[in-house]
Amino acid sequence: MNKTERAIYEVDQLHMLAMRDQWVNRIHPLVKFVVTLLYLLAVVSFHKYDVAGLLGMMIYPMALFMLADLSFKECLRRLRFVLPLVFFMGIFNPLFDSNRIMLNGEAYSAGVLSMITLILKGCFCIFASYGLIATTTIEELCYALRLLHVPKALVNQFLLTYRYISLFLGEVHRATQAYLLRAPKQKGIRIRAWGPFVGQMLLRSIDRAGEVYESMALRGYRGEFYLQKRPGDPAEGAAGKTRGRGKDLLYLCIWAALILLFRLFPVVVWIGGLARGIF
Repeated sequence: MNKTERAIYEVDQLHMLAMRDQWVNRIHPLVKFVVTLLYLLAVVSFHKYDVAGLLGMMIYPMALFMLADLSFKECLRRLRFVLPLVFFMGIFNPLFDSNRIMLNGEAYSAGVLSMITLILKGCFCIFASYGLIATTTIEELCYALRLLHVPKALVNQFLLTYRYISLFLGEVHRATQAYLLRAPKQKGIRIRAWGPFVGQMLLRSIDRAGEVYESMALRGYRGEFYLQKRPGDPAEGAAGKTRGRGKDLLYLCIWAALILLFRLFPVVVWIGGLARGIF
């Protein structure tokens, strides 16, 4: 399996994860989007030296992965190109911040603390975003954005860009295979053939985009977005909006309360002090 086939496989696998019939997958997409947004805002609002308080925010990604039956190993593998950037962003903090901070009577390097905090913030935000994408289809995400009155043109652009990734990768794979069949002894595409290859890909992409639009128009596309209901979803309300259920509201209230609790109070410090007193 070459790189293009691997990329197509990864996109399809992520879509299959979002289409599973799990309990979390059936939560209203607007609720999941709002909870994730609240979580991201809470995580980034921590002070750059507040490592202990930030550790408590791992509760949401851990619970989401367990409830949705997501593999942490697969998450790390899919994010292998993003996580190094997060570590790279904070690795130079000890060089620029040489101050010392007193915590519980002990001196700590402010640069090291800010580096750990920045890395934890990045990792937690990435894991929460991955959990949202792995439990919510692209159509449901776009539906949630439209319920929040995000401009229709922007939502459609986001949806079509995501949908066209697989088509574009498929065209790249077919063009690459056709080139390699005509040059079986070569490894990759020669530099002098890069220009014609990219030009052909551009022309094929334009033709394929026209075909995609014609297919959408034949299926009733008129510029607005509608959500495809899952089996067992509640009936639609006015204007084609899917009605929420009691468990959706309960899910929102519970996570909003927990996120607010772990943001305002050092729960991890309290638990650590309690465990120290017991043992």
